[in-house]
Amino acid sequence: MNIDEAQRQRVSAWIIEGAKLSEIQNRLLSEFGKKLTYMEVRFLVDDLKLTPKDPEPPKVVAPPAEAPKAATGQIPSSANAPLPGGVSLSVDQLTKPGAMISGKTTFSDGQQADWYLDQTGRLGLMPKQAGYKPSAADVQDFQTALQQEVAKLGY
Repeated sequence: MNIDEAQRQRVSAWIIEGAKLSEIQNRLLSEFGKKLTYMEVRFLVDDLKLTPKDPEPPKVVAPPAEAPKAATGQIPSSANAPLPGGVSLSVDQLTKPGAMISGKTTFSDGQQADWYLDQTGRLGLMPKQAGYKPSAADVQDFQTALQQEVAKLGY
């Protein structure tokens, strides 16, 4: 690569400013008339012992937490937020074996259950209390919450 010291300093300044390799490649061509391949630009940056900066990830602003509802006696938490119907749902960070996604739920009557969605799309519900069956309204609220969570996660 035929790049003089002034051009090397200019490339160093571009890297410090946060330019990406493709931008450096384009600037070398437009400002100095040097046509380099992307790989040659990578080698040049490596020779200069510089590392391009990764773009900063966008900052996620958390929505304000709702005040606890005195009428239902439920206190919202970030991991297990209740829905208007009184059903709360959380997603496991480590998915249960054999499932695409899994988590826990608490129904409006306080009964808890584990849930999972397998690779074929089947939903499984495993209540903590043997023989427990949630009300139809709770099941509908649970399914609505699950659809929202699954959509957030990109499934």
